[in-house]
Amino acid sequence: MRFADALRQPGLSEIAEFKRRSPSAGDIRPGARIEEVVPCYAENGARAISVLVDAAFAGTVDDLRAARALTDVPLLAKGFFSTEEHLRELREAGADAALLILRDLDDETCARLMRYAAELGLDTLVEAHDMDELARATRLDAPVIGVNARDLSTFRIDRRAQLELVSLASGLRDTVVIAESAVHTRAQAAAAELAGADAILVGTSVMQAADPGAKLRELLSRPLVKVCGLTRQEDVDVAVEAGADMLGFILVEKSPRRAPAVLDVPATALSVAVFVGKAEETGADLVQLYPEDGGTVRGRHALLMRNREPVALVLDQPWQGSDPAHWENAAVAEGRVVLAGGLGPENVRAAIEAVRPWGVDASSSLESAPGIKDHARVRAYVEEAHR
Repeated sequence: MRFADALRQPGLSEIAEFKRRSPSAGDIRPGARIEEVVPCYAENGARAISVLVDAAFAGTVDDLRAARALTDVPLLAKGFFSTEEHLRELREAGADAALLILRDLDDETCARLMRYAAELGLDTLVEAHDMDELARATRLDAPVIGVNARDLSTFRIDRRAQLELVSLASGLRDTVVIAESAVHTRAQAAAAELAGADAILVGTSVMQAADPGAKLRELLSRPLVKVCGLTRQEDVDVAVEAGADMLGFILVEKSPRRAPAVLDVPATALSVAVFVGKAEETGADLVQLYPEDGGTVRGRHALLMRNREPVALVLDQPWQGSDPAHWENAAVAEGRVVLAGGLGPENVRAAIEAVRPWGVDASSSLESAPGIKDHARVRAYVEEAHR
């Protein structure tokens, strides 16, 4: 299968990267052997595998040859390539795709290399870091665009800017969009997915893991786990420590769990501002918007939104009510579903098995009093949901 076609398959794809070190992080896994890591990637769901062949990453083209001998999974050669000779060597070593970095190439050179790669049967990943480079990749009609969160000149990470570029690129017709760099958690992978990425490229986080295969599975595992109704920073911190992926803050006057604001959430998780009727700007990663219900606190179901665009459906119980068919109905809903309403440590695993949702959401069942979390129940709920 071609590299680009592998990433066009349904769902968020992973490109798992083999590298021993990097200029930004130094040594990552200095003694790593292709024979130990690449089969692990292939067995744990990687739709493509990236191999660093540059000395700055302690890699060589021989690593690419070794990987080709071990797997049929499409291989991406990464390095700093600028000539037809580079591309021919990579193709002969077994690469299915090669990285072209717009920071280092003018448009004429990049276009020429793209044409030559196509003649060789080699796909190209054209990498952009900022708006100007994305515009260049668009003009070049690049079939695969990678958006790097890392500025290769300064090594600085700007994940928010990356996600905005991913969102813009995802609107291009027939273009595969890859979010590159700085994906260490399930929530960060989900953020790329919700922005419109077809794939994430993960290297440091999996190479540093004691079990790279388990880390690969973790990044794409679902459901995401949301703890909602948070009003105190200490409760946020416990939920994050327990492994919650999304932290919800209810900004509704009538709610007994009204938060003073969107509290501090680390970059490893996603913040969700919850509104009824009309959303306001808070700086949260996502918004959960319920309809008005003419008297009670909220209507039943909500939209999960990113930049005012729906990205998932939150299927909830009626306010202070219960629908016996709730799980059954949720199980046949289309698209991304976040299951909410009456979930807790005792039943969240059964709910997941019955519905197979994209996310689960719990609030009141995790409390010792309205707006005050019971830390033991928060931990138990997250553990059961991720089991």
